[in-house]
Amino acid sequence: MSSMVQSVDWLAIAPPTITAVAGLVVLVADLFVGAARKALLGWVSVAGLAASAAMLLPLLDGDRATFCLTGDTGLCSYRADRFTLVVQLLVLGGALLAALLSVTALKDADKGLPEGEYWFLLLSSAAGAALLPASRDLATLIVALEVASLPAFALVGIKHGDRKSSEAALKFFLSSVTATAVSLMGVSFVYATTGTLYLTRIADRIQHVDAQFHTLAQAGVVLTLVGFAFKTAAVPFHFWVPDTYVGAPLPIAAYLSVVGKAVGFSGLILVTVVAFPSYADVWGPALAALAALTMTVGNVGALRQRATRAHSAVRLLAWSSVGQAGYLLVPIASAAYSKDAEKAIGSTVAYALMYAAVNLGAFAVAALVARTSPLNRISDYRALYARSPLSALLLGFFLLCLAGLPPGVIGLFAKVTVFSAAVDAGLGWLAVVMAINVVIALFYYLQWTTLLFRSPEGETERHPVPAPLTAALALTAVLSIALSGAPQLILRFSATGLF
Repeated sequence: MSSMVQSVDWLAIAPPTITAVAGLVVLVADLFVGAARKALLGWVSVAGLAASAAMLLPLLDGDRATFCLTGDTGLCSYRADRFTLVVQLLVLGGALLAALLSVTALKDADKGLPEGEYWFLLLSSAAGAALLPASRDLATLIVALEVASLPAFALVGIKHGDRKSSEAALKFFLSSVTATAVSLMGVSFVYATTGTLYLTRIADRIQHVDAQFHTLAQAGVVLTLVGFAFKTAAVPFHFWVPDTYVGAPLPIAAYLSVVGKAVGFSGLILVTVVAFPSYADVWGPALAALAALTMTVGNVGALRQRATRAHSAVRLLAWSSVGQAGYLLVPIASAAYSKDAEKAIGSTVAYALMYAAVNLGAFAVAALVARTSPLNRISDYRALYARSPLSALLLGFFLLCLAGLPPGVIGLFAKVTVFSAAVDAGLGWLAVVMAINVVIALFYYLQWTTLLFRSPEGETERHPVPAPLTAALALTAVLSIALSGAPQLILRFSATGLF
């Protein structure tokens, strides 16, 4: 095998490798660290994720590739290009903020969540998620998808003796395994018709498939998309989302809402635009229909949440994340019809970056409220301004960003970018569906925002905010406010360089 494969470029693979090594360090250290010092494991994990993110800086100077076939540097299993780095920043940044939320959540947990296992699983999942955008063959893509997913099942069900948590993990596991099995069948069809797993070589060979295998190739294209559509929570693969978000520890719900989506949409982009561009007539209409269905079902589901229902705040964020997934799919679908596919893909990446910052901020405030109101109902947020003025202002700002209203300029800018991608691609009907859904979403985002500033019904008591939660809120707030001041930066940064 040594004659077939080049030597490893360790710098190129540093971000996912450091994350994986940090996970192993935490797992081993857990055996030797006493119960009183378990909090150290959390800070080692935070440091590991920060180091992984820092290792993206030396990679900015140009494209790097490794695990290539000897004599053909164009056929590589791992490529650290601009697209990879932007998505890895999103994944590692999202995991870092989820880790900061977890430090407080583990400290507050009544049932004593197993800290060593928790941090090992979170870092393992983040390593798989960081590997996926760099994968340039279908085998590595599926392996990365599974490495990101399998620890997530355990994290969802990690609350010992919690029936909701166990039920959510089982539902998440069964639906995910089914989606992956369908994807693997699709990959086998693609391999049978092209004789290769490398994305760029598939793009060349799938155009010249024998007529008798054409239907098999089409089926392979559609089935391969299923696993990634599941990770983005696209309809009809969305039904696991509300129960999973409610059953999981809150930081894991935040992690899944951002990093899970990053895994899904980056996988979809690589499979559709890089591997199957000649089959745009197959995946373009399919993704456009999925986008319209997903945003509609997600927003209607969020609209139906009752303010007094237990965990209604997390359920609303869960359904909202399904709706947001619909917006994320619009530019990927538009790439099938657009002359400038790179611009369309850049719109998805820009929207994902905006969504990650503000959604993690909303989850951080939800984690803060959950410390005093464990049921986390929307009604628990009434008069939050009287109890915690800064967190109420921040949550209001994050919700306005998600709604696309000023002063959340970054949310408005991201929605306009996605909207224009649909219009430029000639998908006027999809732009109309999106506009209707934005109006529907305004209702429940504004309803929640106004509740924050209502007058209190009784005495208000202020509680101190733990340092890790403060750090998570500060990071998301600074990022969202800075980008609202200069929204064009996010579009310039998200230019993918995939083509």
